[in-house]
Amino acid sequence: MAQNPQAKYRTDYKEPSHTITDIALTFDLHDTATTVSAVSQVKQMGQTTTLTLDGEGLELKALQVNGADWQDYTLLEAGLEIRSLPAECELTIVTLINPEANSALEGLYKSGGAFCTQCEAEGFRRITYYLDRPDVLAKYTTTVIADQAQYPFLLSNGNKIAEGSSDNGRHWVKWQDPHPKPAYLFALVAGDFDVLRDQYITQSGRHVALEIFVDKGNLDRANHAMVSLINAMKWDEERFDLEYDLDIYMVVAVDFFNMGAMENKGLNVFNSKYVLANEQTATDTDYLGIEAVIGHEYFHNWTGNRVTCRDWFQLSLKEGLTVFRDQEFSSDLGSRAVNRINNVRIIRGPQFAEDASPMSHPIRPDQVIEMNNFYTLTVYEKGSEVIRMMHTLLGEQGFQKGMKLYFERHDGTAATCEDFVGAMEDASGVDLKQFRLWYSQSGTPELTVSSEYDATAQTYTLTVEQVTEPTQDQKEKQPLHIPFDVELYAKNGRVIPLQCNGERVGHVLDVKQAKQTFVFENVQEQPIPSLLREFSAPVKLNYQYSDDELTFLMVHASNEFARWDAGQMLLAKYIRANVERVQNGDNVTLPESVVDAFRGVLLSDELEPAFVAEMLSLPSHNELSGWYKRVDVDAIANVLKALKVILATEMQDEFSATYHVLKQDEYSIEHAAIGRRALRNTCLAYLAFTEQGNTLAEAQYQQANNMTDTMAAMAAANSAGLMCRETLMADYSAKWKHDGLVMDKWFALQGCNPADNALDVIKATMSHEAFSMKNPNRIRSLIGSFLNMNPVRFHAKSGEGYRFAGEILREMNSSNPQVASRLIDPLLKFRRYDEERQALIKAELEGLKAMDNLARDLYEKVTKALEQ
Repeated sequence: MAQNPQAKYRTDYKEPSHTITDIALTFDLHDTATTVSAVSQVKQMGQTTTLTLDGEGLELKALQVNGADWQDYTLLEAGLEIRSLPAECELTIVTLINPEANSALEGLYKSGGAFCTQCEAEGFRRITYYLDRPDVLAKYTTTVIADQAQYPFLLSNGNKIAEGSSDNGRHWVKWQDPHPKPAYLFALVAGDFDVLRDQYITQSGRHVALEIFVDKGNLDRANHAMVSLINAMKWDEERFDLEYDLDIYMVVAVDFFNMGAMENKGLNVFNSKYVLANEQTATDTDYLGIEAVIGHEYFHNWTGNRVTCRDWFQLSLKEGLTVFRDQEFSSDLGSRAVNRINNVRIIRGPQFAEDASPMSHPIRPDQVIEMNNFYTLTVYEKGSEVIRMMHTLLGEQGFQKGMKLYFERHDGTAATCEDFVGAMEDASGVDLKQFRLWYSQSGTPELTVSSEYDATAQTYTLTVEQVTEPTQDQKEKQPLHIPFDVELYAKNGRVIPLQCNGERVGHVLDVKQAKQTFVFENVQEQPIPSLLREFSAPVKLNYQYSDDELTFLMVHASNEFARWDAGQMLLAKYIRANVERVQNGDNVTLPESVVDAFRGVLLSDELEPAFVAEMLSLPSHNELSGWYKRVDVDAIANVLKALKVILATEMQDEFSATYHVLKQDEYSIEHAAIGRRALRNTCLAYLAFTEQGNTLAEAQYQQANNMTDTMAAMAAANSAGLMCRETLMADYSAKWKHDGLVMDKWFALQGCNPADNALDVIKATMSHEAFSMKNPNRIRSLIGSFLNMNPVRFHAKSGEGYRFAGEILREMNSSNPQVASRLIDPLLKFRRYDEERQALIKAELEGLKAMDNLARDLYEKVTKALEQ
């Protein structure tokens, strides 16, 4: 690389020298030569008369100031410098771009037969020279011109204000967005689609047209997305008193997309994965994912669009807050316990791993080289947990008061994380000074809790110690303000009221010191504590529970999440012990009392099936890896498989009976039906490891009337290596090879196939007619699954998995560095493996670093990993 990319620092933020109040864009669309005319109203903000604009991969065709050609400019490597500008002027810039050649899928590109855009974070600079930063907010008017037969739908932000056609077979549509927005929220789509239309009447009586655009032939797969959108609009009015503000809301599903979806004002561009669904093509997980992502992008209309980010270091301001909102939406519509469990699994698995990696960063990073690298689980999911902690500390009423004040102060502006916390603090009167450290401190805090009961004094003492280990970006750590949710139980299951200094206290304790003691009075018997209920903070908890205490909490905890968590802690004790046993050459064992505890859960008449399915699911290999400083890949995998076999064998009769009882003749996406399928298919996943597994999986595949049951049968055959696997995989491929989105599920199974020859199969699968290295969904499904979900084969001691990853990353470095940067993450944690594996992974990273043209996205991660 000729010159190493330079980091940008949050503390270096400066207001822009100029702003743009209005911009009129005209796109004359052609596959390889699209002309973009941008007429901007520019206003000088500081002292300088020199305006420096961002630009990448553009051909400048014309530059005018107030209608006259302007010569006082210089083309830069990544922009355009214009000198001697008047304090206010009209700036006209005409550029030429090639959408067909844009494989990076940033800016304007072709997705199949359609034009579409992706401008977050810094893609607008690939369209025209502009102040491509989130604190420059302008009103956009956009005219799109294209061939009428090929592109009958021409879409952009805001409301349609005019349209027409010309004699040469082309037509045009003009859109106007009345709300000022930054460039990253700009969107344009041109294509030929099927359209699902509906309308929503807001709480104030306004009629909003709703339109979902999908590829021809997919109209029957858009209904669930429309229902989810209407539910989201209604929920946001009822829970947050927020109403939509345009005459139309459009969603477009495209096949080629680097992200899940994008909240562009009034015109959301979505990955097809999060729009298209019917019972034959989508699983229950797909349906729930669509509901969540449709909600997420809609909720951005206020938390992200109406109030946007001052700079990209503040990304969690919109993303952490909006993830919290979409999680609450899913919880209010479905099972709160199951949703919470799934959210926590993400934190305890991949997010904790990110905290412990070379890319560790706070939810508000202090420095970046490539902003796309900070669309992370830390910014999104941990960011959501930080919002949730505020909600816990303030309560629903106080939190809503804070939201209202936040919008009153910052609507129509570019704000900061500090602005949000300040509004919460001022509205509630709660001191959040120490709490702000969550925004600036990286890593995962660990809480070590000890307890002491004094029978004579009838007091129960909890001592809480917190420590956050040094991370690569920060060596010194300070105590955080941690809301610690606690409940105490008597032996009969009664909740013991918490009393301190003669007064009743709430169940959320404020842990603020490195070591802190809480003494509870009038505790008449030795209690059993339920700690960190609802996962009230994103921390690791260390407390020496006995098996009996955990079994008690699995039955008696008043909170379903606490029941699940107790089960997970019980499993964790024996997983840790068995990893050590395997390392010593011994067999995996599980006490009968533990098996009985899970048998009791399965046979309970009180628990919802969806919750029982979660209770019976083992933690993932990735989560277990996070427990260890040095990861023994093979020992962990052996223990997980052995525990499945033990539970399957010991509970075979119960699993079998439950499996047959829960069979449903009709498919429904009602949450109760989803829960019954989830438990039935969890039973099948265990039964796959018994002698009846092959027969059951094959029969379920043949009889399935929905994709959930089809995929569950295939997944069971895949994970257990059943004889029927190849037959089922071949049949599925023959049936669905024409549909890439449906084939992604098949590609993912190939990627996580535990068979010895998995990598050979994956390489052969890359020649499948439905696979394309140009499509991010295909890459994530096949190659991403192998790198992230197939630890034994990826970490094979031969190093073949690492060499394969290196080859893919080198290929994608120039074609789509953003997706490559997401794929590389498993390699970054190389120091956590044995020395032999470390050397093999390090060799691949050093090979990447030595490339002359290594993209910024990869450079940042590779160099941080090697410097660790």
